[in-house]
Amino acid sequence: MVSVMSSRMVIPSEPTPTGIFPLSDFDQSKPSIHIPLLFVYRPLVNDQPFLPFSIHILTKSLSQSLVHFYPLAGHLRENVGGRFQLHCSGRGAQLLEAVSLAKLDEFGDFKPSQDVEQLVPEIDYNLPVEEIPLLAVQLTKFRCGGLTLGVSVSRAVVDGACIVHFVNSWARITRGEGLDLSSTEMLHRDSSILDSRAESCAAPRFDHPEFSPPPLWLGSLVDAEDEAAAVILKLTKNQVQQLKEKASNFDAPRRPYTSFEVISGVLWRCACKARYGGNGDQPTRLSTRVNCRNRLRPPLHNSYFGNAAIPTVTKTSTFDDVMSKPVSYAVGEIRRALEKVTDDYARSALDDIAGQKDARLLRNTCPGKPKGNPNLDIVSWMNFPFQDADFGWGKPVYMGPGNIHREGKAFLRWRWLHGSLMFASDGFMVALCLQVSHMVAFKKLFYEETGDMFRTTSKL
Repeated sequence: MVSVMSSRMVIPSEPTPTGIFPLSDFDQSKPSIHIPLLFVYRPLVNDQPFLPFSIHILTKSLSQSLVHFYPLAGHLRENVGGRFQLHCSGRGAQLLEAVSLAKLDEFGDFKPSQDVEQLVPEIDYNLPVEEIPLLAVQLTKFRCGGLTLGVSVSRAVVDGACIVHFVNSWARITRGEGLDLSSTEMLHRDSSILDSRAESCAAPRFDHPEFSPPPLWLGSLVDAEDEAAAVILKLTKNQVQQLKEKASNFDAPRRPYTSFEVISGVLWRCACKARYGGNGDQPTRLSTRVNCRNRLRPPLHNSYFGNAAIPTVTKTSTFDDVMSKPVSYAVGEIRRALEKVTDDYARSALDDIAGQKDARLLRNTCPGKPKGNPNLDIVSWMNFPFQDADFGWGKPVYMGPGNIHREGKAFLRWRWLHGSLMFASDGFMVALCLQVSHMVAFKKLFYEETGDMFRTTSKL
């Protein structure tokens, strides 16, 4: 369905700092896999301003952007003990140009699938890590005039906040607008501010279950041929408000539950019910990420370019706990997992990472392809303005993961009003991957829980 027409390496348009730049302890805990993001653009109508697509314009603007975001033009190297180094070499980022004879509407809601995966760059992880580009992008043109932009960025170098900063800055440069250089200052050279402060590898002050393997599936093994599949779920703001009220009625919190807390709690609860095979004692937990930029003391500058998000996990519960108790139980456990990440806790996590003799053990806390998974891992993109990624083709009508290869993985973000120049929020979107054998039951439970039994999947 998609044919790659060309591939090139794009280098910074001006000389950039070179040499070996240390990565922080938070960076060391991240795998060298890439985060695949997909942006979808419809043809503009009604005489709206439109920048004619040109691969040459995009190449030039990417080259200019890499001057400011020069770490993305480098490469990784793994040292003894599995620790990464960032080599700022100006080697460049990979840019692919592709075409598709399909129309955008043929991709439906762009839920991650084999077809959608063709719209993001394919990364060859069989190559040595130093030969893998940290940034790869793919521009795909459709016969209807629409465009998609697939962006894959190494998880070992940046977090979500950095990616949206880069993409939106690149979009501004493509539109011909200047950048506030003070807001794009690279702080990788100061990554030591996120290194352990412990002397002589002192023991961490807290236990850190987030760096330990999650609970394993204890029930009957899932059929080896039962593949995982993704689904896109949509929630209105009114539905989420009703979920908040439902959770608060059982256990009045000292402050109102957030949208992320209640949506995640319902997802966890429904996943446990859908996976339930008669063993109520099955251990389960939910994991997510916390952006520590404003939790550290002193706080990090918003333009810090590196990993400042760390994982946090709920305490290990049982299926019976999550399924049988009020929804406020799951929601409350998620809140406690988020609230425990203070400056002291984050500094203790840095000490824990620094004390690991082999950093690779931190990056491999999940089994490769389990025959069953009792857990959920939810990533929040709710505070990221991905809708501002206007390259002159208008704002994206959709943004989501280009693929989800892990069963039990979910992404949550605001949903935008399509066709609105202001792109006000219309609710929430969840991209979730589960075993196919559990998906029908999960969706039925989810729609019952959210009071929407008859929702149909809509196109963009």
